[in-house]
Amino acid sequence: MKAVTRIAGAVLLAGALTVTAGATTSASRYDTTIAAAATQKLAEKEQFQNVRASVEDGIVTLTGTVDLYQEKLDAAKSVRKLKNATGVRNLIQVAGSQVSDSQLQEKLFRKIYYDRTGYYDNAFNYVTVSVNDGVVTLAGHTYDSVGRDTALALTQRMPGVKDVVDKIDILPTSLFDDNLRRRAVRVIYGDSALSRYAIDPARPIRIIVDKGHVSLYGQVGSTMDKDIAGIRANSLPGAFSVQNNLVVENDSKAGM
Repeated sequence: MKAVTRIAGAVLLAGALTVTAGATTSASRYDTTIAAAATQKLAEKEQFQNVRASVEDGIVTLTGTVDLYQEKLDAAKSVRKLKNATGVRNLIQVAGSQVSDSQLQEKLFRKIYYDRTGYYDNAFNYVTVSVNDGVVTLAGHTYDSVGRDTALALTQRMPGVKDVVDKIDILPTSLFDDNLRRRAVRVIYGDSALSRYAIDPARPIRIIVDKGHVSLYGQVGSTMDKDIAGIRANSLPGAFSVQNNLVVENDSKAGM
């Protein structure tokens, strides 16, 4: 009986090895064709002239350098849908302009701060920017995916950015919150002491509403303006809580 069991086990093991070998062979038999197609695809764009592609078991590995982080993303996108390719490993390095973290943060802050000026949702977006060794982390809240996507797009195309971490929270859709937002805009910007901020197309007082909770962000010219904005927000019927995070003058440039 023991001999029969050992024989059965050997047969099962041999079968498993055969299946594994067969799967690997099936995945790798297109490697040469995929590599040729990937190389041709990359050669079509000048920005990918320093990018190389290799393929193993259907997975395309990209190496080399590009000038912008967005180009790194685009290179992966260009080969991701190649016939028989099963995945992309993106090891491309961003080797463009060298910009200090402080300079990069300042540039991105200004870009994102004045993004989408004139749009209805601009006053309801607040995005923070931090940079460490060229790696940019975006956080905060946006009214919808459009605000987040445009902030990401601006960052990915900025010279000096090596990588991007997206921690932006898209606020949930809510008629109650929308009503609260509209009333908050009226009471805050309708105040004679704060109406001058409405002249700024970027609207420095950002109003974030999340499930009835109101938070104010941005920069104002005086402590009095900050206090008045807080008082007006606290007067809103239906607001569950109000958090006044306004900064006086330019004490912080980590957000918009």
